[in-house]
Amino acid sequence: MTPPSRVGDRIFKWLTFAMAISVVVLILLVGFKLYQGSRPAIQKFGPHFLVNSTWDPVSEEFGALPFIFGTIVSSLIGLVIAVPLGIATAAYLTELAPLRLRQPITTVVEMLAAVPSVIFGLWGIFVMIPWLRAHPFPWLQRHFGFLPLFQGPIYGVSMLAAGIIIAVMILPIITSVSREILRSVPDLQREAAYALGATRWEVTRIAVLSYAKRGLFGAVILGLGRALGETMAVTMVIGNRPEIAASLFAPGYSLASVIANEFTEATTDMYLSALFEIGLVLLGVTIITNILAQLLIATTVGPKTSRAAQ
Repeated sequence: MTPPSRVGDRIFKWLTFAMAISVVVLILLVGFKLYQGSRPAIQKFGPHFLVNSTWDPVSEEFGALPFIFGTIVSSLIGLVIAVPLGIATAAYLTELAPLRLRQPITTVVEMLAAVPSVIFGLWGIFVMIPWLRAHPFPWLQRHFGFLPLFQGPIYGVSMLAAGIIIAVMILPIITSVSREILRSVPDLQREAAYALGATRWEVTRIAVLSYAKRGLFGAVILGLGRALGETMAVTMVIGNRPEIAASLFAPGYSLASVIANEFTEATTDMYLSALFEIGLVLLGVTIITNILAQLLIATTVGPKTSRAAQ
């Protein structure tokens, strides 16, 4: 009997392989283009570009330190706010929520992830910032004004406002990934804890959260990757001032924001090259954080259990 032809299988295998490789090639091409565009700045400024705080297009003196500072600080603020909310929401949906509430809440979370960045920016400008300037910021200054973080004039647009808008935007991804991580915890973990007389809170804390802590950390890193690259919403509320200030009420700048704001205004080759180098730095940081997250999640999430199918 003639064996069946495997030509279709081979074609399908190589076609899918080519598609997978094309993604890698695309990333490499983007990185190469950014490096090619940033070569004049790299040759002129060298490593000093990363630690110089001067950004003066007129004299062609460029440094990325204020933007790196603004990106890191606003992202960390966003994580501090979003991580507890996201993990707590995921734990509620996985362990505590009635079945009739799980899907509606999950749908709302997923809808939040689908809102365009510019919409969050407009909401931040016209709703969030006036409210922050009138109530929370003065309250923080009255009660915690002895700390450098809450001193100085209140403008509304600030590093803290950017961190809050980032928290709103990364909350869905942290919640969704954390929920999948918690759903992958084997039921035997929970049953063993209940058999030992643990309460529901103890089961959630010891048998579930402790078991999934590496995966939850991966979810946090994924959120950080999104926070580092956020552009439009942050640009609209951060203040866009290339300065390093201790106060969270002071305006700042981020790597993505300076590219969005000034790329069309770059009138010299060195100015344009400096912006390309900022893009190269941002790409490198984002790739590293996402690779780290994928590795952590891959070592944590195993085959789905029966609970994951609920």
